[in-house]
Amino acid sequence: MDTLEQDSAEFGRARPRVGITMGDPAGIGPEVVLKAVAEEEVRAVCCPVIIGDAQLLAHTARTLDLQCGYEIVRHDEELPPRSIEPIIFHLNNIQGHVEPGIESGVAGRAAGEYIEAAVELCAAGGIDAIATAPINKRALFLGGYSFPGHTEFLAHLTGADDYAMGFVAANLRVVLISTHVPLSQAIGLVRRERFEKTIRLADHELQRWGIENPRIAVAALNPHGAEGGLFGIEEASEILPAVESCKVIDRINVSGPYSADTVFLRASRGEFDAVIACYHDQAMIPVKCLSFGEAVNVTLGLPFIRTSVDHGTAFDIAGKGIAEDSSMVAAIKLAADLSLKSGESSRAVEAA
Repeated sequence: MDTLEQDSAEFGRARPRVGITMGDPAGIGPEVVLKAVAEEEVRAVCCPVIIGDAQLLAHTARTLDLQCGYEIVRHDEELPPRSIEPIIFHLNNIQGHVEPGIESGVAGRAAGEYIEAAVELCAAGGIDAIATAPINKRALFLGGYSFPGHTEFLAHLTGADDYAMGFVAANLRVVLISTHVPLSQAIGLVRRERFEKTIRLADHELQRWGIENPRIAVAALNPHGAEGGLFGIEEASEILPAVESCKVIDRINVSGPYSADTVFLRASRGEFDAVIACYHDQAMIPVKCLSFGEAVNVTLGLPFIRTSVDHGTAFDIAGKGIAEDSSMVAAIKLAADLSLKSGESSRAVEAA
């Protein structure tokens, strides 16, 4: 092996292989994925494997003047040894033309199959982590999948019982008690058992990410933490008992419930390592105010690291070449980083 080949081999082994799903073919997924894998900062930390349709990616690259031309591996072939260049894992599952910006079952079905292929590759050891481009929930439904989003879909595919949606933003980590459900239903999910499971899961995952004895704060549901029951009873009847149980029985460094109008600011300033949020928008407002376009969605409780962008398919700008790839870049880099830390954490446990 000559020096160049040896350097390339060492480069590949030093970096995890991250599978990057193309997302909904009619959205901005193909564009932001191609833009992201062309970035030097992405290739410096991982070996990218784009899971999607090679023909659509090539068409997107030609139309928007983006870099492509990567090695293509078909879905029934094994991935080659790790290299410094991106690879396209081609499913060839788009029948006919997909119009950018148009919701369809064809695109939804293809997006679902990219996710399934990524999980299969992880299970087989072909890739070390997954970073997903956005999907459209209605298109996914039209394509034959009855999941409200990536989180529930991935939990189903992996058989995960305890899982949660999390977000990593600038100086802030948030874990959600519930995700895409009506607010009235989300309030009904504020139950002691659900909080206990989520606190334990967050503590486990944060340690897996290399944070020792993570400081976890729990947000209150009602204004001002319910003011001693004046504005609600959930804090006293459900949330506080869960916090005390996890603190005393599980010896987790958790506290709260804290008023939601200040706890996220306190966490962003370094007082806590993560905040447990009671429902979707309670979590997403501070995340997107702090880091819109650069925050990363992380699924907790899976047997592998999975990250995603903090935005949707943006059908209104699909195919126009103006989509920002910053969140996709951040998602891929975080997947690579957490994959390495998770491996180091597992090895440390085995050694102990």
